[in-house]
Amino acid sequence: MKSNKFFILLFSAFIMSSCFKDEAPNAECDITRAWVHTDDWSSLFFNEADTTRTVLYSDKKIYFYIKPDADVTALAPQFEITEGATISPANGSVQDFSNGPVKYIVTSEDGQWTREYLVNFAFPKIPTYYSFDESGEIYNDPNLGARYNRWYEKCESGIDSYHSIEVFANANAGFALSNTKTAVEDYPSVVDMGYAGKGVRLTTCSTGPWGLLVRRPLAAGNFFIGEFDVEQALDNTLHTSRMGRVFDRKPYKVEGYYKYKAGKEFWKFVKGKVEKHPEIKDRAAIYAVFYRNRDAEGKEVMLFGEDSKTNLNIVAIAELTDIPETDSWTHFEMTFNWKADVDWTLLRNQGYNLTVVFSSSTDGAYYEGAPGSTLCIDEVRILCEEMEE
Repeated sequence: MKSNKFFILLFSAFIMSSCFKDEAPNAECDITRAWVHTDDWSSLFFNEADTTRTVLYSDKKIYFYIKPDADVTALAPQFEITEGATISPANGSVQDFSNGPVKYIVTSEDGQWTREYLVNFAFPKIPTYYSFDESGEIYNDPNLGARYNRWYEKCESGIDSYHSIEVFANANAGFALSNTKTAVEDYPSVVDMGYAGKGVRLTTCSTGPWGLLVRRPLAAGNFFIGEFDVEQALDNTLHTSRMGRVFDRKPYKVEGYYKYKAGKEFWKFVKGKVEKHPEIKDRAAIYAVFYRNRDAEGKEVMLFGEDSKTNLNIVAIAELTDIPETDSWTHFEMTFNWKADVDWTLLRNQGYNLTVVFSSSTDGAYYEGAPGSTLCIDEVRILCEEMEE
């Protein structure tokens, strides 16, 4: 407790001394929100809420999800950017998005930094099959100077039209905060020898001295359909994982291949200290959730770490309850259990989200798990029913 108070006092003294200095020009150059004003939103979008997009720190592409026949030849998106920054093309200027994305460049107030964003108006459908053979790319984080993998999938968007989208997200950007010099292979990373071609490896890791300082001593390797919001990493860890993307088919089963080995020593984080429990065996997590993505008032619904299996908008869950340790690639399949019927009209109008979740430690979100626990996955398929007429 005394050390915590000392740290707080030291930090407060630093802040106070900073108040007496002239404020330097802002070096940030981010888009934090994007929106489109239109007289008739229903001519472009499935839902009024789709006219606004929250832009995460890690986003390089901004997607407005539109109807397949929408006219995008003259749209004027507007952007909320960091204080003092400028954007080109001009904020609110009319652009033609019919030939693909438009590049926007944000320049910081001090003129020293820029970020590029690709703004898209499209109707991409996420795939139902993931081989991971070509989707893993090494990403050079411009803000942290770290290098880690991100996975981009080719998503169909109309006839002979495709978009590269980060369907599966992970917490690599968050783990990079603990050590920016971490090797690429020590993050959730590509496995060259998958079941067929390449796969994905997820490992539970200690976050070292930094993790203890910020009361986050352990990070499970995770991989999920959705988005990772690194800005929540220190404030609300359970909200870093935004689970789910729009899915316009009715899934009935998820299958694939896995390998799993639990770490040797299980950790619990209790009252600011790590407790080691060698008698507890770590467990992996593999599950999928299908849910309505709007509430009764039309507001966006997103699943987070604390309600990924309990949110009232959940329609169906598939879960692998037993994941035995194995050194060889082993087939798995899990069938959805339905809590409610699917509204086929709502399904056609982008009213449902799907997430598929993999984690090397099932309770890693609460900093419980065994460092070294490793889950490898490959050849993931989402099996769906035919759409009703």
